[in-house]
Amino acid sequence: MSGVTKWWARLTAALTGAALTLVIPVHAWAASKGLDTVAVEAAKSRRRRGGFGFFPIFGGICCLLVVAAIVLAFVLISRNRKRR
Repeated sequence: MSGVTKWWARLTAALTGAALTLVIPVHAWAASKGLDTVAVEAAKSRRRRGGFGFFPIFGGICCLLVVAAIVLAFVLISRNRKRR
């Protein structure tokens, strides 16, 4: 493993650890304060507006494009590994 790859792995692990160190306590605090019920009620009370029916289709297309990009990146990376 090259030096750059080792440092990249270490940096990624450190950032993931830092993010989890912050996210888990904040989530526990929000759940203990009852903020989860506020979010659920806000989502339930949101009104449906007419004329915006294409947004779910747009969201689905966007999701498919993201999944396709991830699969394409995986295929390209695995092809480059086989050539060596």
